[in-house]
Amino acid sequence: MGADRGRGGRRRPARVVAYAVGGVVLLAGCAAMPDSGDLRGVESTPRQDPQVRVFAMPPREDAPPADIVQGFLEALTSDDPHYETARKYLTGDAAKSWRPDESATVLAGGPGTESDHSGNREDANDYSVTLTGTRVATVDAQQSYAPADGVYRESVHLTRDGKSKQWRIDSLPPGVVMGKSDFQRNYMSVNRYYFASNTPVRAAAETGPVREPAAVADPVYVRRRVDPMTQVVRSLLSGPTSLLGPVVRSSFPTGTALAKNAGSLTPDDRSKLTVPLNDKAARAGADKCDEMAAQLLFTLQNLTPAVQEVELRSGGEQLCSLSEDRAETVATRGSAQRPDYLYFVDDQDRLVRIAAGSNGTRAEPVPGPLGEGHQALRSVAVSRDEHSAAGIGLDNKLLYVGSLVSGGSLGDPVLASQGKTESDRLTPPSWDAQGDLWIADRNPADPRLLLLKEGAGDPVEVRTPGLDGRVQAVRVAADGVRIALVVEKDGKRSLLIGRIERDGKAGDVPAVTVLELRSATPELEEVTAMSWAGDARLVVVGRERGGVQQIGYVQVDGSTPEASVPAALTGVKEIAATEDERLPLVAYSEDLIVRLPSGLQWQKVTEGTAPVYPG
Repeated sequence: MGADRGRGGRRRPARVVAYAVGGVVLLAGCAAMPDSGDLRGVESTPRQDPQVRVFAMPPREDAPPADIVQGFLEALTSDDPHYETARKYLTGDAAKSWRPDESATVLAGGPGTESDHSGNREDANDYSVTLTGTRVATVDAQQSYAPADGVYRESVHLTRDGKSKQWRIDSLPPGVVMGKSDFQRNYMSVNRYYFASNTPVRAAAETGPVREPAAVADPVYVRRRVDPMTQVVRSLLSGPTSLLGPVVRSSFPTGTALAKNAGSLTPDDRSKLTVPLNDKAARAGADKCDEMAAQLLFTLQNLTPAVQEVELRSGGEQLCSLSEDRAETVATRGSAQRPDYLYFVDDQDRLVRIAAGSNGTRAEPVPGPLGEGHQALRSVAVSRDEHSAAGIGLDNKLLYVGSLVSGGSLGDPVLASQGKTESDRLTPPSWDAQGDLWIADRNPADPRLLLLKEGAGDPVEVRTPGLDGRVQAVRVAADGVRIALVVEKDGKRSLLIGRIERDGKAGDVPAVTVLELRSATPELEEVTAMSWAGDARLVVVGRERGGVQQIGYVQVDGSTPEASVPAALTGVKEIAATEDERLPLVAYSEDLIVRLPSGLQWQKVTEGTAPVYPG
């Protein structure tokens, strides 16, 4: 319950900060506790250097109720692994029943405190305090983050404890509560990885290569300085969050956990991490063991680049070992798939391309009919294997699909909208990892989200229960189980992230549903453009109410990642990124295609519109 400083009366150190300097730990008093005065609002601690460790102080002898509440709030923002100091502010029974890992509530500032002066009687061993604030987010028992809003008011009750007659808290809200800056200092987001399970399985009689499973990022928040590596491994083994559970699987056998003597996990001087597991893990075969190791390696590399190999052991014997260079042969991961080209529409309304990541400015028409200029294009999408492309005509009415091979013909449009105006017709399309094409028809008389199997045939209408508004933009993630939609309602355009569920066997007409749509940008009044920019991250162009247009990153759970904010750019109408975060952002602004190399300013590429990477 994030507290930073009490106010009023004489002050004493409430917690100690340890600074690591050249291997020496220096201790300094930090923050202060009042010896008298009313309870006041609790401010939020400024973001601190990651080498700074904060340790809480236990309650002092004969501390009044005000000090006990403030001290407890302070203790919750310390780096105490098991909240042992915080429990000293509780009665024995309360300390046993309190579950700090059950949830975390994040407030805009530190929690305010209101004393119930009418009902409080210190001489009668009874005292109550109300914690107040404005909700920003919650983190549940699965460590899953979700934006929140509304007023926070929860009661804390104190009594004199047993023979000691010291004031202690005997009733308190579930979990912990803290201000936003305390949360950012204490917690960090980490992507755990599981495998997509919602795609059709190839029948035994079918031929063709067997696809490697797609790795899906499942972000969670862990405590930043409380043995995060061991925390993350335990979290991965516990299984996916409920949001992704229906569409992902784990290769770890049910019941797999760290061995009882595992201790703290640390990579050796060769960047290899040995993970001892219980006997449940020994049931996995060689292929499954490699997948288990890939899940761990992808997850831990998201935490730190110090891990380049994972070895799994059980009962003192090695089960398998997987290095970084072999992991990509076990599973595909969007962030590891580097596209060959950046694509856009040139001033002749043709589909053209430039080598991805190059500094060149000269584009070439793509091979095939969409690069020949016979059909003028407004927007485009290129399949992830870069073998096919889809294009929308200038009036947004017709959708064409063609091969990126010289000599092919375009053929008839595969979809037509009956919307009366350009803005009421087709959105730009998007390809998923299975080679299927997604698009929305904005026709007010019949708004639909559609899927075309392999970009052809009759479109399948995607069910969107709970969708409130009209889809204005569609982007499917590389993992194939998430979709990002810009949805308009009452003049406001929001970014929603949903889960894709598919029913049916390979070859059948799929029944496709998008579920659990949640806002990723609740603070934005208008989202202009968006694109996937990582396994669980998007880049978004939008503005807050009364604000100016801005470019920023958001996580799929609605939290703000620690990545630096892109350089400002005015008049952005479209933006393109890829899951490979090494490639530059590209935008269409002021009738130009521009790109943003890492650490630099926006640079002109050429004239053109509708920039896209494959996907």
